[in-house]
Amino acid sequence: MTRLLSVLLAATVLLPVAAAAQAVDVGKLDRRVGTLESEMRAVQRKVFPGGNARFFEPEIAPAAATPPPPAPDAVPATTPIADLTARVDALEGQLKTMTGQIEAIEYKLRQIDDVQRRLKGDVEFRLNALEKPGGGAAAATDPAAPAAAGAPVITPPAAAVPKPVAAKPATPDAAWAAAYPKVTARDWPGVEAAMTQFVADWPKSTRVPQAKYWLARSFAARGQNPQAAKAFLDVYQSAPRSTPAPDALIGLAGALNAMSKPTDACQVLTELNSVYGAKLTDTQKADAGRQRTRAKCAA
Repeated sequence: MTRLLSVLLAATVLLPVAAAAQAVDVGKLDRRVGTLESEMRAVQRKVFPGGNARFFEPEIAPAAATPPPPAPDAVPATTPIADLTARVDALEGQLKTMTGQIEAIEYKLRQIDDVQRRLKGDVEFRLNALEKPGGGAAAATDPAAPAAAGAPVITPPAAAVPKPVAAKPATPDAAWAAAYPKVTARDWPGVEAAMTQFVADWPKSTRVPQAKYWLARSFAARGQNPQAAKAFLDVYQSAPRSTPAPDALIGLAGALNAMSKPTDACQVLTELNSVYGAKLTDTQKADAGRQRTRAKCAA
Protein backbone atom coordinates (compact mmCIF):
# COMPACT_ATOMS: atom_id res chain seq x y z
CA MET A 1 0.00 0.00 0.00
CA THR A 2 3.05 2.34 0.44
CA ARG A 3 3.60 2.22 -3.30
CA LEU A 4 -0.07 3.06 -3.92
CA LEU A 5 0.25 6.14 -1.70
CA SER A 6 3.38 7.10 -3.62
CA VAL A 7 1.32 7.00 -6.81
CA LEU A 8 -1.26 9.35 -5.28
CA LEU A 9 1.49 11.72 -4.15
CA ALA A 10 3.08 11.67 -7.58
CA ALA A 11 -0.29 12.43 -9.16
CA THR A 12 -0.80 15.43 -6.85
CA VAL A 13 2.64 16.72 -7.73
CA LEU A 14 2.29 16.28 -11.48
CA LEU A 15 -1.13 17.85 -11.98
CA PRO A 16 0.02 21.45 -11.55
CA VAL A 17 2.80 20.90 -14.09
CA ALA A 18 0.56 22.15 -16.89
CA ALA A 19 0.74 25.63 -15.45
CA ALA A 20 4.56 25.74 -15.70
CA ALA A 21 5.23 23.78 -18.85
CA GLN A 22 8.20 25.91 -19.93
CA ALA A 23 10.10 25.25 -16.63
CA VAL A 24 9.71 21.46 -16.61
CA ASP A 25 11.93 18.81 -18.09
CA VAL A 26 9.31 16.85 -20.05
CA GLY A 27 11.59 13.92 -20.71
CA LYS A 28 12.34 13.55 -17.03
CA LEU A 29 8.63 13.61 -16.18
CA ASP A 30 7.96 11.00 -18.84
CA ARG A 31 10.52 8.68 -17.29
CA ARG A 32 9.03 9.18 -13.82
CA VAL A 33 5.52 8.38 -15.03
CA GLY A 34 6.83 5.26 -16.75
CA THR A 35 8.42 4.21 -13.49
CA LEU A 36 5.11 4.75 -11.68
CA GLU A 37 3.30 2.62 -14.25
CA SER A 38 5.78 -0.21 -13.75
CA GLU A 39 5.38 0.00 -10.00
CA MET A 40 1.57 -0.07 -10.39
CA ARG A 41 1.82 -3.27 -12.45
CA ALA A 42 4.08 -4.80 -9.79
CA VAL A 43 1.51 -3.96 -7.11
CA GLN A 44 -1.23 -5.55 -9.23
CA ARG A 45 0.74 -8.77 -9.57
CA LYS A 46 1.51 -8.84 -5.84
CA VAL A 47 -2.07 -8.17 -4.67
CA PHE A 48 -3.73 -10.34 -7.34
CA PRO A 49 -1.47 -13.30 -8.18
CA GLY A 50 -2.39 -14.81 -11.49
CA GLY A 51 -3.68 -11.57 -12.90
CA ASN A 52 -7.20 -12.84 -13.54
CA ALA A 53 -9.19 -10.19 -15.39
CA ARG A 54 -12.31 -11.11 -13.35
CA PHE A 55 -10.79 -9.37 -10.30
CA PHE A 56 -9.11 -6.27 -11.74
CA GLU A 57 -8.62 -4.50 -14.99
CA PRO A 58 -5.57 -5.34 -17.07
CA GLU A 59 -2.33 -3.57 -16.38
CA ILE A 60 -1.97 -0.08 -17.77
CA ALA A 61 -1.09 -0.26 -21.40
CA PRO A 62 2.25 1.29 -22.24
CA ALA A 63 2.09 4.71 -23.74
CA ALA A 64 1.93 4.90 -27.47
CA ALA A 65 5.16 5.49 -29.24
CA THR A 66 6.01 9.19 -29.42
CA PRO A 67 5.25 10.38 -32.95
CA PRO A 68 8.07 11.99 -34.83
CA PRO A 69 8.36 15.69 -34.26
CA PRO A 70 6.14 17.63 -36.63
CA ALA A 71 7.44 19.85 -39.30
CA PRO A 72 8.37 23.30 -38.08
CA ASP A 73 5.34 24.81 -39.65
CA ALA A 74 2.89 22.08 -38.43
CA VAL A 75 0.76 22.44 -35.26
CA PRO A 76 1.29 19.48 -32.79
CA ALA A 77 -1.87 17.42 -32.04
CA THR A 78 -0.97 17.05 -28.38
CA THR A 79 1.64 18.40 -26.04
CA PRO A 80 3.93 16.32 -23.82
CA ILE A 81 2.25 17.82 -20.74
CA ALA A 82 -1.19 16.72 -21.98
CA ASP A 83 0.11 13.18 -22.53
CA LEU A 84 1.58 13.07 -19.05
CA THR A 85 -1.67 14.37 -17.57
CA ALA A 86 -3.65 11.66 -19.35
CA ARG A 87 -1.30 8.98 -18.08
CA VAL A 88 -1.54 10.28 -14.51
CA ASP A 89 -5.35 10.26 -14.81
CA ALA A 90 -5.16 6.65 -15.95
CA LEU A 91 -3.00 5.82 -12.93
CA GLU A 92 -5.54 7.45 -10.63
CA GLY A 93 -8.37 5.48 -12.22
CA GLN A 94 -6.46 2.22 -11.81
CA LEU A 95 -5.71 3.10 -8.20
CA LYS A 96 -9.37 3.74 -7.43
CA THR A 97 -10.37 0.47 -9.09
CA MET A 98 -7.80 -1.57 -7.17
CA THR A 99 -8.69 0.16 -3.89
CA GLY A 100 -12.37 -0.72 -4.39
CA GLN A 101 -11.53 -4.33 -5.22
CA ILE A 102 -9.30 -4.66 -2.16
CA GLU A 103 -12.03 -3.24 0.09
CA ALA A 104 -14.58 -5.67 -1.36
CA ILE A 105 -12.26 -8.62 -0.72
CA GLU A 106 -11.58 -7.44 2.83
CA TYR A 107 -15.34 -7.16 3.43
CA LYS A 108 -15.92 -10.71 2.19
CA LEU A 109 -13.09 -11.99 4.39
CA ARG A 110 -14.68 -10.31 7.42
CA GLN A 111 -18.00 -11.94 6.59
CA ILE A 112 -16.38 -15.38 6.32
CA ASP A 113 -14.59 -14.82 9.62
CA ASP A 114 -17.88 -13.85 11.31
CA VAL A 115 -19.63 -16.96 9.97
CA GLN A 116 -16.82 -19.21 11.17
CA ARG A 117 -16.87 -17.58 14.59
CA ARG A 118 -20.64 -18.08 14.91
CA LEU A 119 -20.42 -21.70 13.78
CA LYS A 120 -17.66 -22.38 16.28
CA GLY A 121 -19.68 -20.82 19.09
CA ASP A 122 -22.77 -22.80 18.06
CA VAL A 123 -20.89 -26.12 18.05
CA GLU A 124 -19.26 -25.43 21.41
CA PHE A 125 -22.62 -24.45 22.89
CA ARG A 126 -24.32 -27.62 21.63
CA LEU A 127 -21.51 -29.82 22.99
CA ASN A 128 -21.73 -28.12 26.38
CA ALA A 129 -25.51 -28.60 26.40
CA LEU A 130 -25.10 -32.33 25.70
CA GLU A 131 -22.40 -32.78 28.33
CA LYS A 132 -24.27 -30.77 30.98
CA PRO A 133 -28.06 -31.39 30.93
CA GLY A 134 -28.64 -28.20 32.90
CA GLY A 135 -26.45 -26.08 30.60
CA GLY A 136 -29.24 -25.20 28.17
CA ALA A 137 -31.34 -23.46 30.81
CA ALA A 138 -28.32 -21.53 32.11
CA ALA A 139 -27.35 -20.38 28.63
CA ALA A 140 -30.86 -19.07 28.01
CA THR A 141 -30.44 -16.52 30.82
CA ASP A 142 -26.71 -15.82 30.50
CA PRO A 143 -26.11 -12.80 28.22
CA ALA A 144 -22.55 -13.97 27.59
CA ALA A 145 -23.68 -17.34 26.27
CA PRO A 146 -23.27 -18.17 22.53
CA ALA A 147 -27.00 -17.53 22.06
CA ALA A 148 -26.21 -13.82 22.13
CA ALA A 149 -24.16 -14.32 18.96
CA GLY A 150 -27.12 -15.86 17.15
CA ALA A 151 -26.75 -19.51 18.20
CA PRO A 152 -30.09 -21.24 18.89
CA VAL A 153 -30.93 -21.99 22.50
CA ILE A 154 -31.16 -25.71 23.13
CA THR A 155 -33.39 -26.69 26.02
CA PRO A 156 -32.65 -30.27 27.09
CA PRO A 157 -35.69 -32.44 27.69
CA ALA A 158 -36.81 -32.68 31.26
CA ALA A 159 -35.66 -35.84 32.93
CA ALA A 160 -38.44 -38.40 33.19
CA VAL A 161 -39.54 -38.90 36.75
CA PRO A 162 -39.75 -42.64 37.39
CA LYS A 163 -43.02 -43.83 38.79
CA PRO A 164 -42.72 -45.20 42.28
CA VAL A 165 -42.70 -48.98 42.28
CA ALA A 166 -45.15 -50.48 44.74
CA ALA A 167 -43.45 -52.67 47.28
CA LYS A 168 -44.16 -56.37 47.00
CA PRO A 169 -46.53 -57.58 49.75
CA ALA A 170 -44.79 -59.57 52.43
CA THR A 171 -47.17 -62.58 52.34
CA PRO A 172 -49.49 -64.31 49.83
CA ASP A 173 -52.50 -63.30 51.92
CA ALA A 174 -51.44 -59.65 51.80
CA ALA A 175 -50.92 -59.91 48.04
CA TRP A 176 -54.36 -61.48 47.59
CA ALA A 177 -55.98 -58.79 49.70
CA ALA A 178 -54.42 -56.19 47.40
CA ALA A 179 -55.41 -57.98 44.16
CA TYR A 180 -58.97 -59.19 44.85
CA PRO A 181 -60.62 -55.72 44.98
CA LYS A 182 -60.08 -55.60 41.20
CA VAL A 183 -62.48 -58.55 40.94
CA THR A 184 -65.21 -56.99 43.06
CA ALA A 185 -64.88 -53.77 41.03
CA ARG A 186 -65.14 -55.76 37.77
CA ASP A 187 -61.98 -53.99 36.59
CA TRP A 188 -61.12 -56.74 34.13
CA PRO A 189 -57.86 -55.26 32.75
CA GLY A 190 -56.84 -54.64 36.36
CA VAL A 191 -57.85 -58.23 37.24
CA GLU A 192 -55.61 -59.57 34.47
CA ALA A 193 -52.62 -57.55 35.65
CA ALA A 194 -53.16 -58.28 39.36
CA MET A 195 -53.75 -62.04 38.98
CA THR A 196 -50.88 -62.49 36.56
CA GLN A 197 -48.59 -60.76 39.07
CA PHE A 198 -49.93 -62.87 41.95
CA VAL A 199 -49.21 -66.14 40.11
CA ALA A 200 -45.72 -64.91 39.22
CA ASP A 201 -44.90 -63.76 42.77
CA TRP A 202 -46.49 -66.64 44.70
CA PRO A 203 -46.47 -69.76 42.46
CA LYS A 204 -46.79 -72.13 45.44
CA SER A 205 -49.70 -70.38 47.10
CA THR A 206 -52.97 -72.32 47.56
CA ARG A 207 -54.73 -69.34 45.99
CA VAL A 208 -53.03 -69.80 42.61
CA PRO A 209 -56.02 -71.79 41.15
CA GLN A 210 -58.33 -68.97 42.16
CA ALA A 211 -56.00 -66.40 40.60
CA LYS A 212 -55.92 -68.40 37.36
CA TYR A 213 -59.70 -68.75 37.38
CA TRP A 214 -60.25 -64.99 37.69
CA LEU A 215 -57.63 -64.42 35.02
CA ALA A 216 -59.71 -66.66 32.70
CA ARG A 217 -62.87 -64.76 33.69
CA SER A 218 -61.20 -61.46 32.76
CA PHE A 219 -60.52 -62.82 29.25
CA ALA A 220 -64.11 -64.10 28.86
CA ALA A 221 -65.61 -60.81 30.07
CA ARG A 222 -63.69 -58.94 27.32
CA GLY A 223 -64.66 -61.41 24.57
CA GLN A 224 -61.17 -62.94 24.33
CA ASN A 225 -62.62 -66.44 24.09
CA PRO A 226 -59.57 -68.43 22.88
CA GLN A 227 -57.47 -67.02 25.75
CA ALA A 228 -60.33 -67.67 28.16
CA ALA A 229 -60.72 -71.29 27.03
CA LYS A 230 -57.01 -71.94 27.46
CA ALA A 231 -56.96 -70.34 30.93
CA PHE A 232 -60.07 -72.27 32.13
CA LEU A 233 -58.57 -75.54 30.92
CA ASP A 234 -55.32 -74.75 32.76
CA VAL A 235 -57.22 -74.37 36.03
CA TYR A 236 -58.87 -77.77 35.63
CA GLN A 237 -55.74 -79.59 34.49
CA SER A 238 -53.33 -78.06 37.03
CA ALA A 239 -55.65 -78.25 40.07
CA PRO A 240 -58.64 -80.59 39.38
CA ARG A 241 -59.47 -80.86 43.11
CA SER A 242 -59.44 -77.15 43.78
CA THR A 243 -62.58 -75.19 44.59
CA PRO A 244 -62.72 -73.28 41.28
CA ALA A 245 -62.15 -76.40 39.10
CA PRO A 246 -65.91 -77.15 38.45
CA ASP A 247 -66.54 -73.49 37.65
CA ALA A 248 -63.55 -73.57 35.32
CA LEU A 249 -65.14 -76.42 33.30
CA ILE A 250 -68.44 -74.50 33.09
CA GLY A 251 -66.49 -71.43 31.94
CA LEU A 252 -64.64 -73.54 29.37
CA ALA A 253 -67.97 -74.76 27.95
CA GLY A 254 -69.17 -71.16 27.70
CA ALA A 255 -66.02 -70.09 25.85
CA LEU A 256 -66.40 -73.01 23.41
CA ASN A 257 -70.04 -72.10 22.78
CA ALA A 258 -68.93 -68.50 22.10
CA MET A 259 -66.48 -69.85 19.51
CA SER A 260 -69.29 -71.89 17.85
CA LYS A 261 -67.94 -75.24 19.02
CA PRO A 262 -71.04 -76.84 20.59
CA THR A 263 -69.78 -80.43 20.27
CA ASP A 264 -66.67 -79.61 22.29
CA ALA A 265 -68.81 -77.73 24.82
CA CYS A 266 -71.01 -80.82 25.26
CA GLN A 267 -67.95 -83.01 25.86
CA VAL A 268 -66.74 -80.59 28.57
CA LEU A 269 -70.15 -80.64 30.26
CA THR A 270 -70.15 -84.46 30.17
CA GLU A 271 -66.72 -84.36 31.89
CA LEU A 272 -68.16 -81.97 34.47
CA ASN A 273 -71.00 -84.37 35.40
CA SER A 274 -68.66 -87.36 35.41
CA VAL A 275 -66.12 -85.83 37.79
CA TYR A 276 -68.13 -83.42 39.95
CA GLY A 277 -71.79 -84.40 39.42
CA ALA A 278 -72.63 -85.17 43.05
CA LYS A 279 -70.60 -82.21 44.37
CA LEU A 280 -72.03 -79.49 42.16
CA THR A 281 -73.91 -76.69 43.87
CA ASP A 282 -77.32 -75.57 42.66
CA THR A 283 -75.76 -72.49 41.08
CA GLN A 284 -73.21 -74.60 39.24
CA LYS A 285 -75.91 -77.00 38.01
CA ALA A 286 -77.98 -74.07 36.72
CA ASP A 287 -74.99 -72.56 34.92
CA ALA A 288 -74.08 -75.91 33.37
CA GLY A 289 -77.72 -76.41 32.25
CA ARG A 290 -77.71 -73.09 30.42
CA GLN A 291 -74.55 -74.02 28.56
CA ARG A 292 -76.00 -77.46 27.70
CA THR A 293 -79.10 -75.83 26.27
CA ARG A 294 -77.02 -73.36 24.32
CA ALA A 295 -74.92 -76.17 22.83
CA LYS A 296 -78.02 -78.34 22.23
CA CYS A 297 -76.41 -81.29 23.91
CA ALA A 298 -78.20 -84.68 23.85
CA ALA A 299 -80.04 -85.58 27.04
